Amino acid sequence: MTTVFAKKALLSSGWATDVRLAVADGQISCIETDTAPASGDTAVGYIIPGLCNAHSHAFQRALAGHTEQRSPAGRDNFWTWRERMYELAGRVDAITLTAIARQVYCEMLSSGYTSVAEFHYLHRDPMNPEAVDTMFSAISTAAAESGIRLAYIPVHYERAGFDDPEPLPHQRSFALSIDDFMAHQARAAAMQSAAISVGIGAHSLRAVSQESLQAIATAANDTFIPMHLHIAEQRREVEQCLAAYGRRPVRWLLENFEVSRNWCLVHATHMDDEEVGAMAASGAVAGLCPSTEANLGDGLFPLHDYLTHGGRIAIGSDSHVSINPFEELRWLEYGQRLATRTRNVVSLRDSHVGSELFLRALEGGAAASGQGGSGIEVGAAADFVALCDDDPMLAGHGDDSRLDALVFSGYPLPVERVMVNGEWCVVDAVHVQRDQAREAYRAAIAALDTTE
Repeated sequence: MTTVFAKKALLSSGWATDVRLAVADGQISCIETDTAPASGDTAVGYIIPGLCNAHSHAFQRALAGHTEQRSPAGRDNFWTWRERMYELAGRVDAITLTAIARQVYCEMLSSGYTSVAEFHYLHRDPMNPEAVDTMFSAISTAAAESGIRLAYIPVHYERAGFDDPEPLPHQRSFALSIDDFMAHQARAAAMQSAAISVGIGAHSLRAVSQESLQAIATAANDTFIPMHLHIAEQRREVEQCLAAYGRRPVRWLLENFEVSRNWCLVHATHMDDEEVGAMAASGAVAGLCPSTEANLGDGLFPLHDYLTHGGRIAIGSDSHVSINPFEELRWLEYGQRLATRTRNVVSLRDSHVGSELFLRALEGGAAASGQGGSGIEVGAAADFVALCDDDPMLAGHGDDSRLDALVFSGYPLPVERVMVNGEWCVVDAVHVQRDQAREAYRAAIAALDTTE
């Protein structure tokens, strides 16, 4: 059994003082408040629950910083970036993916994420295309070695667009038939463990036929596992969906499928007022990735209106141009401030914006990853983050504004320790596998030579 004593802890019931946690078999077995430390306790400053990174493409970490030069045509957008991403995807084999994902997951843990939903469609190893499930093994190995809790979301990709039933050359390396995809998802689901769960997903409406999407959605809803889908990220997608289906993407999806609380609709950037209300009413979680959405020029999600209608949100680092949950939360709010020219926009439940953003992302991330609950309470998974209480970022802040400081006070983060499933993954602000992960990552990037 492990015991931890914290000066302050953000429990499910709120902030508590002089908290002693007992951890056994990966779960919190006992919580005492207003108590004293005991011999053998690990003493920390402040404890908060870890957040879920609800949308990750681990392999894209290798592309960060390599697409920021203007092209000769001078018309850079999501679609030109996508060509670079596809080119990279075609060269990432299982060994390389293991090294990249392990580095990404170590970075996530060091910044305060304790779980990740890996939105994974690279199902075929380009160096060994006949091998089965080696890319899933790469992801699960990276998660196990880093210590992060993994929600594996195998994702189907089968066509180039609404009116193009065949994949493009770059897409053929990961496109599967629906039967092969469903067989892969079943094999992955059979390998679940205490630290790895398995959901299901479709890349987007443009990349999957209605018939295939129906098979995937039925599998998700029959067992109530997480169901993830990119939707309405780009205006071009909206226009193409209108031309092909006669409806905007979110509206068409809600009219044709039983979208419910186990669904995570990623981005959903371009919705009209009716879609905003309908999506919120469905109970689906909006998977928002502000740093990537800004990097790609996607646009701004209608956050205030969506939350006003009772919508749920989660955050993700997506392409990993930034791996910092508090930056994602900051830019959720800042985007709304820039659009409305007002301040403290996301304060519908709590006058403190940082607290509201954090708690909404905590709840939505748990739902998007299929975790039974969120927060620090007896019986919950022992997944939490210890903050350094004497860090200048937190100086002068009490219970009301401590999360505001984390979200709005910038860098560096005061993350001192991180525990997942009862094991310390970060100690003294350093991931326990940092050096090994960095060395393997550098070797993998050198082999890829992403500058070409």
